[in-house]
Amino acid sequence: MKKIITVSAAAVLAFAAMGALPVSADDALKVNVTIADAEGKLAVVQEEVEVTDADSDGALTINDALIIAHDKCFEGGSAAGYGSSVSQYGLGMTKLWGSENGGSYGYYVNNASAMSLADTVKDGDYINAFVYTDLTGWSDKYCWFNENSLTANDGDTVELTLSAAGFDENWNPLTLAVEGAIITVDGEATEYKTDADGKVSLPLTAGSHVISAKSDSMTLVPPALKAEVAGETTSTSTTAETSTTTSSAATTTTTAATTTAAATTTGTSSPKTGDSVPAVGIAAFAGIAALVLARKKNED
Repeated sequence: MKKIITVSAAAVLAFAAMGALPVSADDALKVNVTIADAEGKLAVVQEEVEVTDADSDGALTINDALIIAHDKCFEGGSAAGYGSSVSQYGLGMTKLWGSENGGSYGYYVNNASAMSLADTVKDGDYINAFVYTDLTGWSDKYCWFNENSLTANDGDTVELTLSAAGFDENWNPLTLAVEGAIITVDGEATEYKTDADGKVSLPLTAGSHVISAKSDSMTLVPPALKAEVAGETTSTSTTAETSTTTSSAATTTTTAATTTAAATTTGTSSPKTGDSVPAVGIAAFAGIAALVLARKKNED
């Protein structure tokens, strides 16, 4: 009997390590999903979705969250707007927000590159997925603010930092400061730009706002920060750049635990494990880059 118990316990641990333990309705959790479309615009901003085992693989994963987000927000649901399939590189994306571009998509969890759509998620996670807009140079630069959401009062000024994902010459991940990015509020450009350290001081007005950024010199995947600003206002609606659906998200601060460098240093926006590129791009990488891309063709 003791031997049987030991073997059973070992089996449970093995399945847990693979994220393949059976799930039930009681295991449902909530995550916040943001999606940038093929035009490089925010289509969904921190939409809170309850994750269940939508793909019936026995785990609660990024794939489940994206399926449910499309069912909730995309006209025609996930059947029309989202797709995934298993290849030699694992579970990868074939369609995002209605766009099929040969597998060029990216996705991050809490601003960290994910390994696979089959990665499990936990309650309160922030999932950001995007369609590559540059299908030749793959210059789309994933970026994020130091906060996902904030609350303030009318007239307050907030200090924000915009960072981007990159790599050094040895393909080690870097966090880069994004300089010269134009801050947008509810899709409209402001006069405020990030400095050499990616920092900006932004005054706020009353209402619910989506703060993002764009650049004249870089192809930025639009970051998303939701701001709830107390005070007198004539409108309480939140408008993403092209989104018609948003929801409240918990105030969460996420900072990258990697090296900070200026965007003009050796760090680049070269493909990374959280993004996907076509097979022709994979053949161009060697060494560590080849290993990285072999782990997940569909995520950079």
